[in-house]
Amino acid sequence: MPAQAHQRPAPTPAQSLREYARGVAGGLLFSLPVLYTMEVWWTGFMAGPERLLAGLAATYALLLLYNRFAGLHASASWREVAIDSVEEMGLGLLLAAALLWLLGELSGDLHIDELMGKIVIEGFFVAVGVSVGTAQLGASGDDEEANSQGMEGDDGNAPPAFGSQVGLALCGAFLVASNVAPTEEIVQIASEAALSRLLGIAALSIALTALVLYFSDFRGGHAPDKHGGALGVLRGTIVTYAIALAASAFLLWFFSRFEGASLLLACSQIVVLGLPAAVGASAGRLLLQQASQ
Repeated sequence: MPAQAHQRPAPTPAQSLREYARGVAGGLLFSLPVLYTMEVWWTGFMAGPERLLAGLAATYALLLLYNRFAGLHASASWREVAIDSVEEMGLGLLLAAALLWLLGELSGDLHIDELMGKIVIEGFFVAVGVSVGTAQLGASGDDEEANSQGMEGDDGNAPPAFGSQVGLALCGAFLVASNVAPTEEIVQIASEAALSRLLGIAALSIALTALVLYFSDFRGGHAPDKHGGALGVLRGTIVTYAIALAASAFLLWFFSRFEGASLLLACSQIVVLGLPAAVGASAGRLLLQQASQ
């Protein structure tokens, strides 16, 4: 996604897709707790057009500064920085709208001002996450070359064993999901969600798990099970999502969210919390793996 430095060749379509994948992963990883926050939804109701425009301007300025001094290569021009910031802002707004709709917070009976207010307010935070995720989670040129060669050479950096991968996934799931597990928003979203919406949340969680683990090329990460082909990717994705659901169930039980709840409501809460838990679990298998090496 970021514009490349003048001395570097234009990215290939595969590299561009990986950068967008990192942007999506980073945007959700850093902003999911805010997307699940009722007070932020209410701000979207109450904020007037002038406040939303001021927020857009401030967020775009922040993206410009970050991309100019931290995100892009030092030789990137201001034009490249500006274009990249527009892309990140647009992707942040699209992700915010998609997640809010999936969580049932963009119902058809809302006035257009309220709909746009929610999307714009949440989009601020997602856009910053997209920028940070794209720049800071991406592999360097050497890392990408190593990834393309399989990451299984004689340098001693083979992927960790299955047991350690499970532990890292649990750590990542708890780290992200614990931010929203105690809140009333989980119960509210779960109680209002139809079966079709819950299935959509589960499908998105699985897709994001696969995206983060196998298609984003996070910096320093070894994609687990990728050497096993499509079956290995499927196995790793399902196992990681199962770990996320288990972590969600424990956190909800720990915070007494199952007391007095029907079996259907309890399962719905697990699926709703499973979305941030899945992002945390998949990112944890890569990012925490890097820190442990």
